[in-house]
Amino acid sequence: MALKQPHVHRAAVIAMRLVDIADAIDLTTAESLWVHHARTAAARGRLLNAPPKAVAFGVPPLQLTLDPQQIDIGGRPMQATVMARLYDFGAVAFSLRVAADDLSWADFTSRVNAVDAALGLSSDAAVWPRLLEQITTIMRPALSRPSVEPLQEDYLLGLVHSMEGVSTTASLHHEVDLVPLLSGESRPLSEQARHELLRQRFSYYADDLVVLTWDRAFIIEPRNDSDVVDILEVANAQLLELRYYDELLDAELPRMYDLVEATLHVASPFAARRYADLARHLYTLVAEVTEITEKVDNALQVTEDVYLARVYASALDLFRVSHVSKAVDRKLAIIRDSYAALYEEASSKRGELLELAIILLIVVEIVIAVMRHV
Repeated sequence: MALKQPHVHRAAVIAMRLVDIADAIDLTTAESLWVHHARTAAARGRLLNAPPKAVAFGVPPLQLTLDPQQIDIGGRPMQATVMARLYDFGAVAFSLRVAADDLSWADFTSRVNAVDAALGLSSDAAVWPRLLEQITTIMRPALSRPSVEPLQEDYLLGLVHSMEGVSTTASLHHEVDLVPLLSGESRPLSEQARHELLRQRFSYYADDLVVLTWDRAFIIEPRNDSDVVDILEVANAQLLELRYYDELLDAELPRMYDLVEATLHVASPFAARRYADLARHLYTLVAEVTEITEKVDNALQVTEDVYLARVYASALDLFRVSHVSKAVDRKLAIIRDSYAALYEEASSKRGELLELAIILLIVVEIVIAVMRHV
């Protein structure tokens, strides 16, 4: 039996691109810079409907409204509204929103896939570099150690505010085919792949729905709030930053091994200083990475809102944020152990140097005593 074709009245497709632009961003300075250059106000982000005590940002991001952009979507020019959020741990999240009103379900699915083709990772859209250049140029004084080769994450959302032709959102996946929208595939998928795509489904009210996948989400939200969208953005920002520090430590560990090896082969009275200097370098690295990763881990606190907590926890699990976080922790542990070993070696070398100095003093005293009796 053919699936029904509901009609989408009010909807949007949101393309997110998150970029690591610095080790940290001074949001107070960034806000002043934006007001000075853009002559428009900036806002500190907060979730709209969730009570502040239930869900809150660790440090609220700075929300900026950028000029609309003209985008070629499926062969026709369309205007996209643009927003950017700056996070204090060094990430910027761009969101381009393309209207998808008054469409059949098939046309809405096509609009989602067309936006992905125009703005996704596989596209060569010039709009993302242009927006990134605009933000980094204005915000440069607020950036601590700007990234040379920024990492990025993309995420796509189909957001429906009003539709008809569906009995309940709980049974939506039985009444319409969500798979082409969630997968971006035109060929039929296997039952196992379909089941996996539809596994992460959440509803709180009878008329809302969230379906999560690795790189896309479908959301029905008739109350026009953006809390779920914001939560998915934060989860992607956490993944991005942890990926950055995972790759940073991947590059740092071989250098650390080389430095330790070179230091261990130094036969010098001043070897203790070299051990101590390298130990301080490693300690500084551990302290900096630990501080930033704690900020990332605490980017959002979800306590009393059970629905948002479930969506947020599932997104973190789906994006494998905890897996990357554990990898970072393991590499930090290796560096901590190396730091401790170097510090112990430096102390040992200082002890040996002190013993040598004492022996030399004793020898000098003996020589002086002998010379007096000669």
